[in-house]
Amino acid sequence: MISPSSRGDRPIRRHDLVFVSPEGWRTLTTVPRDLEDERLVSLWADSDWPLVTRRPMPGDGDGDGIALGLPSPPSTGKRRLALVVPPAEVVSVTPPPALHDAAAAAPAEWQPVLERIEGLAKRHGVTARVFGSLAWQSLTGQSYLTGNSDIDLLFVAEQGANLHGLAADLAVAEADAPMRLDGEFVRADGAAVNWREFHDGAGDLLVKTLHGVSLLRADLFWPGAPTS
Repeated sequence: MISPSSRGDRPIRRHDLVFVSPEGWRTLTTVPRDLEDERLVSLWADSDWPLVTRRPMPGDGDGDGIALGLPSPPSTGKRRLALVVPPAEVVSVTPPPALHDAAAAAPAEWQPVLERIEGLAKRHGVTARVFGSLAWQSLTGQSYLTGNSDIDLLFVAEQGANLHGLAADLAVAEADAPMRLDGEFVRADGAAVNWREFHDGAGDLLVKTLHGVSLLRADLFWPGAPTS
């Protein structure tokens, strides 16, 4: 389980976990929605589980709130509730779980691959985190993983990290893995690209941030990337 941590001056980013105050939860639980949605929101509030950042959408109100999502377990239809919380009701924000913290919630057959990925991340100078099903199973104890689940990885890179070497090693590791390795390379400013697209050598990459998507030349996203 991740403990809440202070947001400080760090901007909120994609995949961040947001902890809401009791008053914020009371506001959310009074918003009209169907009974199953109401039960899910009440469960999250009672358990003090986090919500996750999402891109704002039309209809999210006046734009002053923080757009958040509540991803429900497969047993409840694997829906994602769209919620908006006033900034004053945000207690803290934390990055998604580190891979080594979430690994205990993964199936036994995943463990050798997770250890290998952790080793590759350290070798190439990045921090490995998880989002998606493994993250939520680790955070809540609810059953999110199924026999067909992929693992969703975030590789957070500071300047000097070897993303090209990491991408090549991930492609080799995936060939031996019992699950698909999905995920992104994330720069220190929060901009992210799909690791497989990066590895394929596309001249332009689809770059995602919390506020939108754009195309960027690969070598402008990360020095040394091919431009053809």
